[in-house]
Amino acid sequence: MATGIKDKVAVIGMGCTRFGERWDAGAEELMVEAFEEGLADAGIEKRQIEAAWLGTCMDEINVGKTAMPLSTALRLPMIPVTRVENYCATGTEAFRGACYGVASGAYDICLALGVEKLKDTGYGGLPNPGSGAGSLQWQWWPNLTAPGSFAQLASAYQAKHRVDGKDLKRAMGHVSVKSHANGAHNPKAHLRKPVSLEQVLAAPIIAHPLGLFDCCGVSDGAACAIVTTPEIARQLGKKDFVTVKALQIALSSGEEAGYNQWDGDHFLTADRCSARAYEEAGIRDPKSEISMMEVHDCFSITELVTMEDLHISERGRAWRDVLDGCYDSDGKVPCQVDGGLKCFGHPIGASGLRMLYEMYLQLHGRAGQRQLRDPRYGLTHNLGGFPFQNICSIAIIGKYV
Repeated sequence: MATGIKDKVAVIGMGCTRFGERWDAGAEELMVEAFEEGLADAGIEKRQIEAAWLGTCMDEINVGKTAMPLSTALRLPMIPVTRVENYCATGTEAFRGACYGVASGAYDICLALGVEKLKDTGYGGLPNPGSGAGSLQWQWWPNLTAPGSFAQLASAYQAKHRVDGKDLKRAMGHVSVKSHANGAHNPKAHLRKPVSLEQVLAAPIIAHPLGLFDCCGVSDGAACAIVTTPEIARQLGKKDFVTVKALQIALSSGEEAGYNQWDGDHFLTADRCSARAYEEAGIRDPKSEISMMEVHDCFSITELVTMEDLHISERGRAWRDVLDGCYDSDGKVPCQVDGGLKCFGHPIGASGLRMLYEMYLQLHGRAGQRQLRDPRYGLTHNLGGFPFQNICSIAIIGKYV
Protein backbone atom coordinates (compact mmCIF):
# COMPACT_ATOMS: atom_id res chain seq x y z
CA MET A 1 0.00 0.00 0.00
CA ALA A 2 1.25 3.48 -0.86
CA THR A 3 2.37 5.44 2.17
CA GLY A 4 3.26 8.79 0.63
CA ILE A 5 6.48 10.71 1.01
CA LYS A 6 6.15 12.17 4.51
CA ASP A 7 9.53 12.36 6.29
CA LYS A 8 11.22 10.12 3.72
CA VAL A 9 13.25 12.97 2.22
CA ALA A 10 15.44 15.58 3.94
CA VAL A 11 16.35 18.91 2.36
CA ILE A 12 19.97 19.52 3.34
CA GLY A 13 20.88 22.47 1.13
CA MET A 14 19.21 25.18 -0.95
CA GLY A 15 20.37 28.07 -3.10
CA CYS A 16 18.71 30.94 -4.93
CA THR A 17 19.99 33.71 -7.18
CA ARG A 18 18.93 37.30 -7.06
CA PHE A 19 15.92 37.57 -9.39
CA GLY A 20 15.53 40.43 -11.85
CA GLU A 21 16.63 41.66 -15.25
CA ARG A 22 19.87 39.74 -15.11
CA TRP A 23 21.60 41.14 -18.17
CA ASP A 24 24.87 40.23 -16.43
CA ALA A 25 24.25 36.49 -16.58
CA GLY A 26 23.01 33.80 -18.92
CA ALA A 27 21.05 30.75 -17.82
CA GLU A 28 24.27 28.83 -17.23
CA GLU A 29 25.69 31.52 -14.92
CA LEU A 30 22.40 31.61 -13.00
CA MET A 31 22.52 27.84 -12.53
CA VAL A 32 26.06 28.07 -11.16
CA GLU A 33 25.12 30.93 -8.82
CA ALA A 34 22.23 29.00 -7.26
CA PHE A 35 24.16 25.72 -7.15
CA GLU A 36 27.21 27.14 -5.41
CA GLU A 37 25.04 28.46 -2.59
CA GLY A 38 23.12 25.19 -2.33
CA LEU A 39 26.26 23.05 -2.31
CA ALA A 40 27.92 25.17 0.38
CA ASP A 41 24.72 25.08 2.42
CA ALA A 42 24.55 21.28 2.19
CA GLY A 43 28.19 20.95 3.22
CA ILE A 44 28.87 18.16 0.72
CA GLU A 45 31.07 17.71 -2.33
CA LYS A 46 29.71 17.75 -5.84
CA ARG A 47 30.86 14.18 -6.44
CA GLN A 48 28.37 12.99 -3.79
CA ILE A 49 25.39 14.00 -5.94
CA GLU A 50 24.16 10.91 -7.77
CA ALA A 51 21.35 12.28 -9.97
CA ALA A 52 19.86 15.64 -10.92
CA TRP A 53 16.67 17.13 -12.33
CA LEU A 54 16.56 20.36 -14.33
CA GLY A 55 13.34 22.36 -14.53
CA THR A 56 12.99 24.86 -17.38
CA CYS A 57 9.89 25.81 -19.35
CA MET A 58 10.58 28.09 -22.31
CA ASP A 59 13.14 25.82 -23.94
CA GLU A 60 13.42 27.50 -27.33
CA ILE A 61 14.77 30.79 -25.95
CA ASN A 62 16.42 29.41 -22.86
CA VAL A 63 18.66 26.35 -22.49
CA GLY A 64 17.20 24.00 -25.10
CA LYS A 65 15.32 20.73 -24.89
CA THR A 66 17.83 18.50 -23.12
CA ALA A 67 19.27 18.34 -19.60
CA MET A 68 22.79 18.75 -20.96
CA PRO A 69 23.16 22.45 -19.99
CA LEU A 70 22.85 21.57 -16.28
CA SER A 71 25.40 18.78 -16.53
CA THR A 72 27.94 20.89 -18.40
CA ALA A 73 27.41 24.19 -16.58
CA LEU A 74 27.90 22.53 -13.18
CA ARG A 75 30.49 20.01 -14.43
CA LEU A 76 28.49 17.20 -12.89
CA PRO A 77 30.41 13.87 -12.87
CA MET A 78 28.53 12.21 -15.76
CA ILE A 79 25.52 11.30 -13.63
CA PRO A 80 21.89 10.91 -14.73
CA VAL A 81 20.30 14.31 -15.40
CA THR A 82 16.66 14.71 -16.45
CA ARG A 83 14.96 17.83 -17.82
CA VAL A 84 11.33 18.34 -16.80
CA GLU A 85 8.64 20.86 -17.76
CA ASN A 86 5.11 21.28 -16.43
CA TYR A 87 4.05 24.88 -17.09
CA CYS A 88 4.47 27.08 -14.00
CA ALA A 89 4.86 24.01 -11.77
CA THR A 90 8.17 23.20 -13.49
CA GLY A 91 10.43 24.05 -10.55
CA THR A 92 8.38 21.98 -8.14
CA GLU A 93 8.33 19.18 -10.71
CA ALA A 94 12.15 19.10 -10.65
CA PHE A 95 11.99 18.95 -6.86
CA ARG A 96 9.46 16.14 -7.04
CA GLY A 97 11.75 14.12 -9.32
CA ALA A 98 14.72 14.51 -7.00
CA CYS A 99 12.65 13.66 -3.93
CA TYR A 100 11.18 10.55 -5.50
CA GLY A 101 14.65 9.50 -6.62
CA VAL A 102 15.80 9.55 -3.00
CA ALA A 103 12.59 8.16 -1.48
CA SER A 104 12.64 5.20 -3.88
CA GLY A 105 16.10 4.18 -2.70
CA ALA A 106 17.55 4.57 -6.18
CA TYR A 107 19.91 7.36 -5.07
CA ASP A 108 21.36 8.69 -1.83
CA ILE A 109 21.70 12.37 -2.73
CA CYS A 110 19.93 14.23 -5.55
CA LEU A 111 19.82 17.75 -6.95
CA ALA A 112 16.81 19.70 -8.21
CA LEU A 113 17.47 22.96 -10.04
CA GLY A 114 15.09 25.31 -11.84
CA VAL A 115 16.12 28.17 -14.09
CA GLU A 116 14.56 30.53 -16.59
CA LYS A 117 16.14 33.31 -18.64
CA LEU A 118 13.25 35.38 -19.97
CA LYS A 119 14.65 38.88 -20.36
CA ASP A 120 16.87 38.33 -23.41
CA THR A 121 14.05 38.18 -25.95
CA GLY A 122 14.35 41.80 -27.04
CA TYR A 123 10.80 42.68 -25.99
CA GLY A 124 8.68 42.85 -22.86
CA GLY A 125 6.43 40.11 -21.54
CA LEU A 126 6.63 36.38 -21.96
CA PRO A 127 7.87 34.69 -25.15
CA ASN A 128 5.48 33.95 -27.99
CA PRO A 129 3.35 31.06 -26.69
CA GLY A 130 3.36 29.38 -30.07
CA SER A 131 7.10 28.83 -29.87
CA GLY A 132 6.94 26.53 -26.88
CA ALA A 133 3.49 24.98 -27.13
CA GLY A 134 3.18 24.14 -30.80
CA SER A 135 0.13 25.16 -32.81
CA LEU A 136 -2.43 24.45 -30.07
CA GLN A 137 -2.45 27.98 -28.76
CA TRP A 138 -2.78 29.56 -32.17
CA GLN A 139 -5.61 27.24 -33.19
CA TRP A 140 -7.66 27.17 -30.01
CA TRP A 141 -6.52 30.17 -27.94
CA PRO A 142 -5.87 32.88 -30.54
CA ASN A 143 -7.12 35.74 -28.36
CA LEU A 144 -6.07 34.38 -24.97
CA THR A 145 -3.89 36.42 -22.63
CA ALA A 146 -2.96 35.66 -19.06
CA PRO A 147 -4.27 38.99 -17.68
CA GLY A 148 -7.49 38.55 -19.63
CA SER A 149 -8.22 35.05 -18.41
CA PHE A 150 -7.43 35.86 -14.78
CA ALA A 151 -9.53 39.02 -15.03
CA GLN A 152 -12.40 36.69 -15.88
CA LEU A 153 -11.60 34.77 -12.69
CA ALA A 154 -12.00 38.02 -10.74
CA SER A 155 -15.32 38.79 -12.42
CA ALA A 156 -16.61 35.28 -11.80
CA TYR A 157 -15.57 35.41 -8.13
CA GLN A 158 -17.26 38.78 -7.68
CA ALA A 159 -20.48 37.57 -9.29
CA LYS A 160 -20.59 34.18 -7.55
CA HIS A 161 -20.10 35.59 -4.06
CA ARG A 162 -21.84 38.94 -4.65
CA VAL A 163 -18.82 40.97 -3.62
CA ASP A 164 -18.98 44.71 -4.20
CA GLY A 165 -16.53 45.67 -6.93
CA LYS A 166 -14.84 48.33 -4.79
CA ASP A 167 -14.37 45.86 -1.94
CA LEU A 168 -12.79 43.31 -4.28
CA LYS A 169 -10.45 45.95 -5.72
CA ARG A 170 -9.42 46.96 -2.19
CA ALA A 171 -8.76 43.34 -1.27
CA MET A 172 -6.69 42.72 -4.39
CA GLY A 173 -4.87 45.95 -3.69
CA HIS A 174 -4.08 44.80 -0.17
CA VAL A 175 -2.57 41.61 -1.59
CA SER A 176 -0.16 43.67 -3.68
CA VAL A 177 0.66 46.17 -0.93
CA LYS A 178 1.44 43.28 1.44
CA SER A 179 3.77 41.59 -1.03
CA HIS A 180 5.63 44.80 -1.85
CA ALA A 181 6.11 45.51 1.85
CA ASN A 182 7.58 42.02 2.32
CA GLY A 183 9.69 42.17 -0.83
CA ALA A 184 11.30 45.41 0.34
CA HIS A 185 13.06 43.36 3.03
CA ASN A 186 14.40 40.75 0.60
CA PRO A 187 17.74 41.45 -1.12
CA LYS A 188 17.05 38.77 -3.74
CA ALA A 189 13.68 40.15 -4.88
CA HIS A 190 13.35 41.90 -8.23
CA LEU A 191 11.05 44.68 -6.96
CA ARG A 192 12.00 46.09 -3.56
CA LYS A 193 9.93 49.25 -3.31
CA PRO A 194 6.86 49.48 -1.04
CA VAL A 195 3.67 50.78 -2.61
CA SER A 196 0.54 52.30 -1.09
CA LEU A 197 -3.03 51.18 -1.58
CA GLU A 198 -3.71 54.52 -3.24
CA GLN A 199 -0.97 53.86 -5.80
CA VAL A 200 -2.33 50.41 -6.53
CA LEU A 201 -5.92 51.58 -7.00
CA ALA A 202 -4.85 54.48 -9.24
CA ALA A 203 -2.63 52.36 -11.51
CA PRO A 204 -3.51 51.80 -15.19
CA ILE A 205 -5.91 48.95 -15.92
CA ILE A 206 -4.38 45.98 -17.72
CA ALA A 207 -7.51 43.80 -18.00
CA HIS A 208 -10.46 44.95 -15.91
CA PRO A 209 -10.52 44.73 -12.93
CA LEU A 210 -6.77 43.94 -12.85
CA GLY A 211 -4.49 46.95 -12.74
CA LEU A 212 -0.74 47.18 -13.18
CA PHE A 213 0.05 46.30 -9.57
CA ASP A 214 -2.25 43.28 -9.70
CA CYS A 215 0.12 41.56 -12.15
CA CYS A 216 3.50 39.94 -11.42
CA GLY A 217 6.51 40.79 -13.52
CA VAL A 218 8.86 38.85 -15.78
CA SER A 219 12.31 38.05 -14.38
CA ASP A 220 15.41 35.91 -14.75
CA GLY A 221 16.46 33.60 -11.94
CA ALA A 222 17.44 30.15 -10.67
CA ALA A 223 17.00 28.16 -7.47
CA CYS A 224 18.01 24.69 -6.32
CA ALA A 225 17.60 22.06 -3.61
CA ILE A 226 19.81 19.17 -2.52
CA VAL A 227 17.94 16.25 -0.94
CA THR A 228 18.75 12.98 0.75
CA THR A 229 17.22 10.63 3.33
CA PRO A 230 16.92 11.56 7.03
CA GLU A 231 19.31 8.71 7.87
CA ILE A 232 22.02 10.03 5.55
CA ALA A 233 21.37 13.59 6.74
CA ARG A 234 22.21 12.45 10.27
CA GLN A 235 25.32 10.65 9.01
CA LEU A 236 26.40 13.94 7.42
CA GLY A 237 26.16 15.58 10.84
CA LYS A 238 22.84 17.35 10.29
CA LYS A 239 21.04 17.62 13.60
CA ASP A 240 18.26 20.09 12.82
CA PHE A 241 17.01 19.52 9.30
CA VAL A 242 13.91 20.00 7.19
CA THR A 243 11.95 17.13 5.66
CA VAL A 244 9.29 16.89 2.98
CA LYS A 245 5.85 16.29 4.49
CA ALA A 246 3.83 16.16 1.25
CA LEU A 247 4.23 16.49 -2.52
CA GLN A 248 1.11 16.49 -4.65
CA ILE A 249 0.21 17.53 -8.18
CA ALA A 250 -3.14 17.74 -9.97
CA LEU A 251 -3.86 18.47 -13.63
CA SER A 252 -7.14 19.54 -15.18
CA SER A 253 -9.15 16.72 -16.69
CA GLY A 254 -11.06 19.00 -19.03
CA GLU A 255 -14.19 19.16 -16.92
CA GLU A 256 -13.71 22.85 -16.12
CA ALA A 257 -13.82 23.85 -19.78
CA GLY A 258 -16.19 21.12 -20.95
CA TYR A 259 -18.99 21.08 -18.41
CA ASN A 260 -21.25 23.58 -16.69
CA GLN A 261 -20.65 22.53 -13.09
CA TRP A 262 -17.59 24.79 -12.79
CA ASP A 263 -18.52 28.46 -12.71
CA GLY A 264 -15.07 29.98 -13.07
CA ASP A 265 -14.65 31.40 -9.56
CA HIS A 266 -11.96 29.01 -8.26
CA PHE A 267 -9.46 26.29 -9.24
CA LEU A 268 -10.65 22.68 -9.04
CA THR A 269 -7.10 21.35 -9.20
CA ALA A 270 -5.93 23.39 -6.21
CA ASP A 271 -8.95 22.39 -4.13
CA ARG A 272 -8.32 18.68 -4.69
CA CYS A 273 -4.52 18.83 -4.67
CA SER A 274 -4.42 20.62 -1.32
CA ALA A 275 -6.79 18.10 0.27
CA ARG A 276 -4.48 15.26 -0.80
CA ALA A 277 -1.42 17.15 0.44
CA TYR A 278 -2.91 17.68 3.88
CA GLU A 279 -3.82 14.02 4.11
CA GLU A 280 -0.30 12.97 3.10
CA ALA A 281 1.25 15.36 5.64
CA GLY A 282 -1.14 14.34 8.42
CA ILE A 283 -2.54 17.86 8.71
CA ARG A 284 -6.13 17.93 9.94
CA ASP A 285 -6.70 21.66 10.37
CA PRO A 286 -4.66 23.71 7.88
CA LYS A 287 -6.02 26.97 9.29
CA SER A 288 -4.18 26.37 12.54
CA GLU A 289 -1.35 24.03 11.51
CA ILE A 290 0.07 25.74 8.41
CA SER A 291 2.53 28.37 9.65
CA MET A 292 3.27 30.16 6.37
CA MET A 293 2.68 29.93 2.64
CA GLU A 294 4.16 30.89 -0.69
CA VAL A 295 1.42 30.70 -3.32
CA HIS A 296 1.25 31.34 -7.03
CA ASP A 297 0.34 35.03 -7.08
CA CYS A 298 0.72 35.56 -10.82
CA PHE A 299 -2.15 38.00 -10.27
CA SER A 300 -3.53 39.36 -7.00
CA ILE A 301 -6.90 37.68 -7.60
CA THR A 302 -5.13 34.32 -7.95
CA GLU A 303 -3.63 34.61 -4.47
CA LEU A 304 -6.97 35.68 -3.03
CA VAL A 305 -8.93 32.79 -4.56
CA THR A 306 -6.16 30.32 -3.66
CA MET A 307 -6.75 31.02 0.04
CA GLU A 308 -10.13 29.34 -0.37
CA ASP A 309 -8.85 26.51 -2.55
CA LEU A 310 -6.26 25.73 0.14
CA HIS A 311 -9.07 25.49 2.71
CA ILE A 312 -7.68 28.33 4.81
CA SER A 313 -10.49 30.82 4.09
CA GLU A 314 -14.11 29.79 3.74
CA ARG A 315 -15.70 30.03 0.30
CA GLY A 316 -16.57 33.61 -0.53
CA ARG A 317 -14.72 35.04 2.49
CA ALA A 318 -11.09 35.26 1.39
CA TRP A 319 -11.47 38.90 0.41
CA ARG A 320 -12.60 39.71 3.97
CA ASP A 321 -9.74 37.71 5.49
CA VAL A 322 -7.25 39.53 3.25
CA LEU A 323 -8.56 42.92 4.38
CA ASP A 324 -8.49 41.75 8.01
CA GLY A 325 -4.74 41.07 7.67
CA CYS A 326 -4.96 37.28 8.04
CA TYR A 327 -2.24 36.78 5.41
CA ASP A 328 0.02 39.69 6.36
CA SER A 329 3.48 38.90 7.74
CA ASP A 330 2.13 39.40 11.26
CA GLY A 331 -1.20 37.72 10.51
CA LYS A 332 -2.59 34.31 11.33
CA VAL A 333 -1.16 32.58 8.22
CA PRO A 334 1.56 34.77 6.64
CA CYS A 335 1.64 34.51 2.86
CA GLN A 336 4.34 35.67 0.43
CA VAL A 337 6.74 36.50 3.25
CA ASP A 338 9.54 36.97 0.71
CA GLY A 339 7.49 39.14 -1.66
CA GLY A 340 6.04 36.36 -3.82
CA LEU A 341 5.86 36.26 -7.59
CA LYS A 342 4.63 39.84 -7.33
CA CYS A 343 8.05 41.10 -6.25
CA PHE A 344 10.34 38.32 -7.50
CA GLY A 345 8.77 38.07 -10.93
CA HIS A 346 8.21 34.67 -12.45
CA PRO A 347 11.14 32.93 -14.17
CA ILE A 348 8.94 29.90 -14.69
CA GLY A 349 11.35 27.03 -14.08
CA ALA A 350 12.73 28.63 -10.92
CA SER A 351 9.63 29.87 -9.11
CA GLY A 352 8.59 26.66 -7.34
CA LEU A 353 12.06 26.15 -5.91
CA ARG A 354 12.33 29.83 -4.98
CA MET A 355 9.17 29.41 -2.89
CA LEU A 356 10.65 26.37 -1.15
CA TYR A 357 13.85 28.33 -0.53
CA GLU A 358 11.96 30.89 1.56
CA MET A 359 10.13 28.22 3.53
CA TYR A 360 13.48 26.48 4.12
CA LEU A 361 15.12 29.67 5.39
CA GLN A 362 12.20 30.40 7.68
CA LEU A 363 12.25 26.90 9.18
CA HIS A 364 15.97 27.30 9.90
CA GLY A 365 15.52 30.78 11.38
CA ARG A 366 17.67 32.37 8.67
CA ALA A 367 15.24 34.79 7.00
CA GLY A 368 16.64 37.98 8.53
CA GLN A 369 14.15 40.86 8.75
CA ARG A 370 11.42 38.59 7.38
CA GLN A 371 11.84 35.90 10.04
CA LEU A 372 8.61 34.54 11.49
CA ARG A 373 8.28 33.20 15.00
CA ASP A 374 8.60 29.42 15.41
CA PRO A 375 7.16 28.25 12.06
CA ARG A 376 6.13 24.59 11.95
CA TYR A 377 4.92 23.83 8.42
CA GLY A 378 5.58 25.77 5.22
CA LEU A 379 3.35 25.27 2.17
CA THR A 380 4.17 26.17 -1.43
CA HIS A 381 1.63 26.28 -4.25
CA ASN A 382 2.20 26.58 -8.00
CA LEU A 383 -0.49 27.08 -10.61
CA GLY A 384 0.36 26.66 -14.28
CA GLY A 385 -1.89 27.38 -17.22
CA PHE A 386 -5.23 29.16 -17.02
CA PRO A 387 -8.31 28.97 -14.78
CA PHE A 388 -10.10 26.63 -17.19
CA GLN A 389 -7.11 24.34 -17.83
CA ASN A 390 -4.28 24.22 -15.35
CA ILE A 391 -1.70 22.37 -13.29
CA CYS A 392 -1.49 22.70 -9.52
CA SER A 393 1.44 21.47 -7.44
CA ILE A 394 1.69 21.69 -3.67
CA ALA A 395 4.63 20.94 -1.38
CA ILE A 396 4.65 21.00 2.41
CA ILE A 397 7.90 20.98 4.34
CA GLY A 398 8.68 21.14 8.04
CA LYS A 399 11.22 20.28 10.69
CA TYR A 400 12.05 16.60 11.14
CA VAL A 401 10.58 15.31 14.38
